[in-house]
Amino acid sequence: MLNHVTQQIEPTPILSVRNLSIDINSKQGILHAVRGVSFDVHAGDRLGVVGESGCGKSTLALSIMRLLSPGAMPTSGSIQFLGSDLLSLSEAEMRGLRGNEIGMIFQDPAASLNPMMTAGRQVAETIEAHRTVSRQTAYGAATDMMRSVRIPEPTARAAQYPHQFSGGMRQRVVIAMGSVNVPKLIIADEPTTALDVTVQAQVIDLLEKMNTDTGSSFLFISHNIALVSEFCSRVIVMYAGRIVEEGPTSAVFSKPYHPYTSALIQSVPPLDRRLESGLAPIEGRPPDLSSKQTGCAFAARCSSKVSKCKEVSPPLVSVGQRKVACWESLADA
Repeated sequence: MLNHVTQQIEPTPILSVRNLSIDINSKQGILHAVRGVSFDVHAGDRLGVVGESGCGKSTLALSIMRLLSPGAMPTSGSIQFLGSDLLSLSEAEMRGLRGNEIGMIFQDPAASLNPMMTAGRQVAETIEAHRTVSRQTAYGAATDMMRSVRIPEPTARAAQYPHQFSGGMRQRVVIAMGSVNVPKLIIADEPTTALDVTVQAQVIDLLEKMNTDTGSSFLFISHNIALVSEFCSRVIVMYAGRIVEEGPTSAVFSKPYHPYTSALIQSVPPLDRRLESGLAPIEGRPPDLSSKQTGCAFAARCSSKVSKCKEVSPPLVSVGQRKVACWESLADA
């Protein structure tokens, strides 16, 4: 009798980014904004992306939506979404995905909303772009969605214009627009920027409810480590356009493997205790993205570097459930 061996099959990711590099043509020259980035997002995932300003987080998000600014373009790699390479789709095909299969919550609601249209009309237009329904049906669904994101008196507020909403309420409208068609993937790019702490917590509660109720996966981009720690189950840490660490959020933030991750955590004020010794700033400056990198991009700012760090760029290597790109950490693993 043959012995049957049960082999665990890894579920197919809904989003698979492989070896993605993006260059930006700027006044300073060609900026290598994203360099060889690879990661997966599975159904129901909450994947966070953290790093300093300029590390490539938002460029990565916009590349998935195919909304890069003029002068920015992928130079290598692929972005597979439900089996289709987004980089090879036509603009018409991408319009069919945006707001439908892939939703996006932008960081600046004032810039995302049309000041000349009512909030309800803007949410309804997202429905009408992808569904064959009457304007009345779409508007009713938009009002229901505004109720779902906890906008008080949604029927009355749907008839109001963006300037009549507070910053937090405008962000709720943007969330309603990004999620009304129940997309399989929602990209939230700094969705709590410029909101006070109380409103930030309310927004996170909304996103958690959406993830639980609809099963939508999230790519949550933020510089706020506390919010990522609260919302995301996994996290990617980016530095100078590269992924330097990846793994379960609790593990990465409690015991970081990469010196940059550790420095990033130490530079954030603690929320659970009094700040006694002051913040620990990350000395130095990020590297010039227009120059060719030799060795580890963080080497010039790293207190634990070795000679190899300046000569050879460390690969992103799996260490258990984690991935890390650091010669010292790999030697200790």
